Amino acid sequence: MFGYVRPVMDRLSEEDRERFQGVYCGLCHTLGERYGWKARLFLDYDLAFLAMLLEKEPCECCKKGCMVHPIAKRPCAPCSATLDTAADLSVILTWWQVQDGIADHGFFGGLKYRAASLLLRRSYRKAKKARPDFDEHTQKCLRELANLEKEQCASVDAVADTFARLLAGAASGENDPIHRRVLEQMLYHLGRWIYLADAADDLKGDLKSGSYNPLSLRYTLCDGALTQESRQELAGTMDQSIRVMAAAFELADFGSYT
Repeated sequence: MFGYVRPVMDRLSEEDRERFQGVYCGLCHTLGERYGWKARLFLDYDLAFLAMLLEKEPCECCKKGCMVHPIAKRPCAPCSATLDTAADLSVILTWWQVQDGIADHGFFGGLKYRAASLLLRRSYRKAKKARPDFDEHTQKCLRELANLEKEQCASVDAVADTFARLLAGAASGENDPIHRRVLEQMLYHLGRWIYLADAADDLKGDLKSGSYNPLSLRYTLCDGALTQESRQELAGTMDQSIRVMAAAFELADFGSYT
C-alpha cells in the first residue's frame, strides 16, 4: 500500500534534489546500521518523506557510497534521532504490510510475502521493542480495517479513516504539541489519500479475484471500471485531503525542507 509519495525530480532545484537524496540515503544507511542489510531491501520513498516531516534542523549531508552505488557517492544525511525513528517506523509498517499480503494472497500468491516476512522477522522484533506504542496502534488500526473488510463495508470514508489514523500515529513521538497537531493532520490526510489511491489502482484486480474493494461498493462501475462521474467524485474527495494537508503545512515551519 506504500510507494506513492515520490518527488517529481524535474520540478526540484538541484539543491533540493540533493537534499531529498540525502534523506533517502541517510534513511537507507540508518536501516542498515540499526537492522542490518536485509532491512535496507524494504526502503521506500514514503518514509523518507516522513523523516523530512519529523526533522526540524537537518544536518549537512556528506558523500557516501554503498553496494548499489559503490563508485559514484551520493549525498547522505548523517545519523540522527529522527532517522532512527523513521527507520523504526519503516520496519513496523513494512512488517504489517507484509503480513497483510500473506493474509490476502493465499499460499502460492503469498510466497513472496512469506519470504519477506522471514527476512524481516528479527528486525520487526527489535523495532517493536523500540516503539511498542506505535506497533500496538498499528495493529489496532489494522484489526479495525480487517473487520470492516469482512463486513464488506460500503463506506469509503470509514475504511479510509482507519488507515489514515494508522499513519497519523507516526506523529505521536513529536514533543511540540503544535507541530504534533500539524503532523497528525498532514499524515492523517496523506494516509487517507494513499488508501484511496491504492484502492483505485487495485480495483480491476480486486474485481477479478473477488477481493474486497470499497470503491466497487460505493461508486458506479462500467465494464469493471469507475464511470467518468464516479472518477470525478473520487478525485474530488482525494483532492480535499490534499487541500487539508496544504492548509496544515502552512501552520508549521519545515525549515530547509519547505
